[in-house]
Amino acid sequence: MTQLKNAEHHDLHHRLTAAGLLITLGVVYGDIGTSPLYVMKSLVAENGGMSTMTHDFLVGSVSLVFWTLAIVTTLKYVIIALHADNKGEGGIFALFTLVRQRAKWLLVPAVIGGAALLADGMLTPAVTVTTAIEGLKNTAINNHVFITQQDQVIITTVIIISILFFIQRFGTQSIGRLFGPIMTLWFLFLGVLGFMSLTQDWSMLAAINPYYAVKLLFSPANKVGILILGSIFLATTGAEALYSDMGHVGQPNIYGSWPFVNVCLVLNYLGQAVWIDQNRTNAAWQHASDLNPFFDMMPASIHLVGIILATLAAIIASQALISGSYTLVAEAIRLRFLPRLRIVYPSKFKGQLYIPSVNMLMWITCIAIVLYFRTSAHMEAAYGLAITVTMLMTTILLYQFLRLRQTPRLWAWVIFLFFASIETVFFIASAAKFMHGGYVTVLIAMVILIVMFIWLYGGILRDRNSFTNQRVSLLAYKKMLNSLHTDPNYERYADNLVYLTKIHDGRFVKKNLIYSIVDKRPKRADVYWFVTVNVTDEPYTAEYTADTYGTNYMVNVQLFLGFRMQQTVNVFLRQVVQDLMATGEIDRQPQKYTTMPGREVGDWSFVLVREELSSETRINSFAKIIIQSRLLLQRITVSPARWFGLEYADVVEEHVPLILGKVRAARLKRVHADPSAQEENQ
Repeated sequence: MTQLKNAEHHDLHHRLTAAGLLITLGVVYGDIGTSPLYVMKSLVAENGGMSTMTHDFLVGSVSLVFWTLAIVTTLKYVIIALHADNKGEGGIFALFTLVRQRAKWLLVPAVIGGAALLADGMLTPAVTVTTAIEGLKNTAINNHVFITQQDQVIITTVIIISILFFIQRFGTQSIGRLFGPIMTLWFLFLGVLGFMSLTQDWSMLAAINPYYAVKLLFSPANKVGILILGSIFLATTGAEALYSDMGHVGQPNIYGSWPFVNVCLVLNYLGQAVWIDQNRTNAAWQHASDLNPFFDMMPASIHLVGIILATLAAIIASQALISGSYTLVAEAIRLRFLPRLRIVYPSKFKGQLYIPSVNMLMWITCIAIVLYFRTSAHMEAAYGLAITVTMLMTTILLYQFLRLRQTPRLWAWVIFLFFASIETVFFIASAAKFMHGGYVTVLIAMVILIVMFIWLYGGILRDRNSFTNQRVSLLAYKKMLNSLHTDPNYERYADNLVYLTKIHDGRFVKKNLIYSIVDKRPKRADVYWFVTVNVTDEPYTAEYTADTYGTNYMVNVQLFLGFRMQQTVNVFLRQVVQDLMATGEIDRQPQKYTTMPGREVGDWSFVLVREELSSETRINSFAKIIIQSRLLLQRITVSPARWFGLEYADVVEEHVPLILGKVRAARLKRVHADPSAQEENQ
């Protein structure tokens, strides 16, 4: 295949560098890095408050957090999943593209996991920003307390989230440079703050022993039993994002930075546990409604600094999830899991994109979550459920990846059962919070999943039942197209007439395309182009093949574009035509009248065929609803012209009926008119 010359080169093999480590800290760890804001707070609240705390409970809690980070984040994602990369790209959809040839049913865990991850992305900004702003409550700044009530927390949170979503359209490359230094400072702050508290009681280090984690699960001091894992799981919710962001920073930089991040997180959890242990009998904290060990253990002299850093970290975590959601949706679109949406690249940075419709939906959802739940404590019940689903789906795909890489079946099963068992327990613990807010996450994920189902299954039903999708061979129409393209009795429709279509077996196209050229209105052109855009399993492929069938007037172009490449067909075809003219496969098209001297390429006309469900369709009601819903999604999403980069090209849209099912042709019976009846009518 010929490599497209104008495709941007993307270096997927990042080296371990100081700059790379700094960027990684700013891009990858925002979600997991803000977990200390609410994990210990949730554990205390779920168990009944400070009065129920014991030393053994706290040691066991931190032990559960420590080993959850070790098993789920470090072992599964950092050590195993980072090796399941698709040319340097990570995430559940990149993993799916690696293994989808093994079985068709793998589509199911991929779309379920993707929908759940998107739902988590909508919830994260609401949880993290609200928690950070709650730290300002009753805090004096220059002897003034600006936030005293929860309503003020909500208003401030809504303003920050709204600003964050508003600036997405302008690109965040410039402020993104600050993320690395800020998050580095944040993790140092977490580690130092935790270490300072830990020095007051070194016995808390016993939490490193897994015995205390297991013991707590069955201890009477643990009032919620195994359901405590619902709060523990919050400590590792950013692990899936870590895997998804691999393509932005590379494996070496994650390997190099994770130990530092992990140590800082563990130190902070240990420090919070020590503070709780030392203040659990303090009457001032016995009935505190807004207790948060992270903020409360800070010395008064650095309280404001800590709140500012926490707020910045929450904003950065939200930004990472928002950007990650754009990338996830873009990948889903190119894998045909979702309908086409308008994608904008607001900066010169290739990896940064912006999807206006997704931005609007996420903003509305985040604001609605803040207004509905009102406090971070209520939001935490909804947080984590969706990501447990994504992790389970990733585990299923990882098993298939291990088998694909010739891992012995026994070892692959052991790894699968080990992680699946742990994540199933976490799922059950998180699902127990369903009625306390988890239903919101499920509802969001279900809406996304329904859209994916309609788009995927609707396409299958259309192709399975369509009469109008009958395919014919281009070779059977070579002579006819040859006669038409040289017939002086017809005015030239265009020098180059392009149909964007799917060509099967190198020559078969839908019959309605040939009908458009020779029946609906004979379209005379110098060259008829039949172009197929193929989305490859590799993220940045930019290649094409061309077959002229031994003519100089028919070209079958197969574009092979990676699932992260923008599909600017108009731009790509300009190079293809130059290549074919240079090799003599098609004739040059010198232009007599042009503003560009020496121009050898004529005009272009793109014909897009849009299907409309025919009233003659005869299929069951359920299938008809799915097809109609899919066509509705097509109409309300971005137009094919804009999607394929044809906004400024000459585009003609033709409508054809989509007839599904077995159609019974109705025949008219001729009858002779009654002369007397005609006279009466007159």
